[in-house]
Amino acid sequence: MRGVNADSRRVTPPAPRTTPDTLRGRLAVPAGILAAVAGAFAYVGTVDPNEPGHYPVCPLLRVTGLYCPGCGGLRSAHAFVHGDLAAALHDNAMAVVGFLGFAVVWTVWVVRAARGRPARMELTPVRLWTLGAFLLVFTVVRNLPFGGWLHP
Repeated sequence: MRGVNADSRRVTPPAPRTTPDTLRGRLAVPAGILAAVAGAFAYVGTVDPNEPGHYPVCPLLRVTGLYCPGCGGLRSAHAFVHGDLAAALHDNAMAVVGFLGFAVVWTVWVVRAARGRPARMELTPVRLWTLGAFLLVFTVVRNLPFGGWLHP
């Protein structure tokens, strides 16, 4: 190494640890996610989706007259926020399952983060296909004559 002085070589410091060491640091991301979801639910709870003009109409419903898996989701969230579980289930039962599923997954995440363990939930192809099949069956049944009880 010509022209390089041994004193001019620099040793790079070790990279900073990317995992937070404190409980507060470990819970920062789950708390941020909860704040965002709570803000969305607060908005939908305040601005009634049952009144026209506040939210856009589902494009699939407008064009084809068919209910997509998300149709009624905002009305369901509004009823859920106001504690009317029967109306929430009537507007979109799968959305209520999703709300409760989010609560369970978030709680497991927080407990694991508080204990310093990684929150891992593997979405294997089998689980994704199963979820897709449930959504497909829900969508088909709610659009058939005998599935009228699933209409929003």
